[in-house]
Amino acid sequence: MASEVSWFAALCDDDYEFLGVSERALQSSWEHCRGIALGAEEAGYDNLLLPSGYEMGIDSLAFAAAIAPQLKRIQLLLAVRMGEMWPPQLARQLATIDQMLGGRLTVNIISSNPPGQNLPSADRYHRTGEIMRVLRDLLNGRPVDFHGEFVDLTVDPPRLCPTPGGCPPFYFGGLSEAARDVAAREADVYLMWPDTLPAVTEVIADMRERAACYGRELRFGYRSHVIVRATEEEARAAARRLVSRLDSNTGERIRSRSLDTSSAGTARQTELRETADDDGYAEANLWTGIGRARSGAGAAIVGDPDQVLAKLQAYTDLGMESFILSGYPHATESDLFARYVLPRLKHGPLLPRRSSSHGLH
Repeated sequence: MASEVSWFAALCDDDYEFLGVSERALQSSWEHCRGIALGAEEAGYDNLLLPSGYEMGIDSLAFAAAIAPQLKRIQLLLAVRMGEMWPPQLARQLATIDQMLGGRLTVNIISSNPPGQNLPSADRYHRTGEIMRVLRDLLNGRPVDFHGEFVDLTVDPPRLCPTPGGCPPFYFGGLSEAARDVAAREADVYLMWPDTLPAVTEVIADMRERAACYGRELRFGYRSHVIVRATEEEARAAARRLVSRLDSNTGERIRSRSLDTSSAGTARQTELRETADDDGYAEANLWTGIGRARSGAGAAIVGDPDQVLAKLQAYTDLGMESFILSGYPHATESDLFARYVLPRLKHGPLLPRRSSSHGLH
């Protein structure tokens, strides 16, 4: 079975040679992130995640619109934060970018508080679910008459809708009860951050059961960093080098900048790190050191090409069909993964566009 293999464009000031040591040349900018995007397309990746932040880096929607005409084949996985933009306006922007990409847009739904707001988790996810429902209808060309707790809207769809396939696939993740329910009802691809194989098995089983209760099926994706070298010894040395100049205060400052620091997913990444062995490995080839200076996905698959390939295959055997990978520096690690592992993977875009279905049935 083919897997979708995606890379990561460091739009949120998240690129380093030494984790926590900022370098001007690696800070998020149009030129730097453009280079990562064009390099990922040339290397043969299927998709490219454009992350979204507020304090850090550059805007994902603006970057997507600028880079789209320069890409010929690769998809874009555009991260958008629910609640930051009025749904009809967001629908028009997504439809426009999809047109510029020739139908190659996918959407990473982020459920975080907009800057300056602090909704409780359950309310935040409830709002996210309402917006996802409205967005899907608008992007499928259907009128909306929706009166919820957070979205109260009667409106016709914009003239410009993604054609011929309809709404782009929604990728979405979260470990809390509220997040899992929204994913089961509204997502197409359920994304997980790094975790041990037993934990991944448990979450996939739970999410399949939840989706079935709504008469739906989910696909599954895995968001992880990767460090691959010719030998395991070299890969582990590269991991140690990456954090060799990191102090605890800098790591805490970097983690605290994120808008998702109190989420259940972030708490699980912290737990994974705290229960790892003395070298930071939660299980074979899963290294948690990156989480010392990063909120969100905080672990890396580390090893030689055979080990990295075997680890990805182990996740695939559990049900993962999409991998969103990154590494430091992003352009360098993208090249290394593309050289050592990508040609050995059967891969391709995960989801064909669907015209009108609500999720996957």
